[in-house]
Amino acid sequence: MAYVATRGGERAIEQAERLFRQDLGQIDLDRVQSIRHSLPYLVDRVMGEASLYDEDIAALALAQTGGELSEAVLVLRAWRTTQPRIAIAEPLLQEQLLTQRRISAAFKDIPGGQILGPTLDYSHRVLATDVLEGRPYDPPAVEAAETPAPARQPSLADWQRVQGLVAPAVDNSVPLDEIPDLTREPLLFPASRAHRLQGLARAETGGVLALGYAAMRGYGNAHPTVNELRLAEAEIVVRHPRGTAFSAGRIRVSQAEVTSKEKGGYLELGFAASFGWNEVKVIAAATLDLNSAEAPVGSAVHEEFYLYHTESVEASGFCIHFKLPHYVTFQSILDAMRDAKAKKAATSASNVTTAPQEEPAL
Repeated sequence: MAYVATRGGERAIEQAERLFRQDLGQIDLDRVQSIRHSLPYLVDRVMGEASLYDEDIAALALAQTGGELSEAVLVLRAWRTTQPRIAIAEPLLQEQLLTQRRISAAFKDIPGGQILGPTLDYSHRVLATDVLEGRPYDPPAVEAAETPAPARQPSLADWQRVQGLVAPAVDNSVPLDEIPDLTREPLLFPASRAHRLQGLARAETGGVLALGYAAMRGYGNAHPTVNELRLAEAEIVVRHPRGTAFSAGRIRVSQAEVTSKEKGGYLELGFAASFGWNEVKVIAAATLDLNSAEAPVGSAVHEEFYLYHTESVEASGFCIHFKLPHYVTFQSILDAMRDAKAKKAATSASNVTTAPQEEPAL
């Protein structure tokens, strides 16, 4: 127990937690459901960073921690470790995703077309203060499209391969049970591509944005262009022990491909994907992936730097641990400071006593 030296000991610690819980008040199913339905993008972010897709559990974690994101992610990851893993889902393919938003900044006309989908990109950022005066905000209804876009859209990268813009795909497929799992295996460097993308998938959004933005501003070796961005729903297909494949449900996923670098006559692609809808994260993460090749050690785009410094649970835990008692180490700092002052004072006194006396004037 780290805080046993605190006045009151264990009782004080217990009461401190009670104060926190008391401020939050009663947590019931209605509150959890309200968070889930009213804050879907926040729930998505927490699920992505926790490597666990369960909207109800994520909403509960947010309610239980008062919306403190790093705590919510920690609670979710801890809960996830207690759950059995009964199956490995089939890989998700781009052309099988049920796409709701798909845009490209590299091409105006792409196979399947641009699909704006749900976004605030083109809206005025105006606060609906009328709500505070008792007038609810009712969003206008969405008009039905004359010709709805197909739910499944082709891969833009595959089209680029046909055009000779992207290198031909290499079959690096491995059995599903041999794919490394970052939630069960330690991250070692140099990291495999699978571990790198897994780390980015569950990295802290703000940290990924900060380092991705640094790369975009010139601290990386490639300035990104969004090749393709998708928000979609994916069928989770698992296989029964008897061999039958079936859908276990759908999840929301984000993915981004960025490009700008040329190597061997082909465009290089940076890629990222994550649970939930989180465009900023996957664009920034794909930028870091694109910049990883030949990145200088210690730079913001070097894999060891960004994977360590965007790991939310480890980073927040290390930061928060400084609140714990550091009496011994801090006293050693004070002792060294006092000793330095004493030595300086002694040296000054010695210089005064040994200074030559001036001869009296005649």
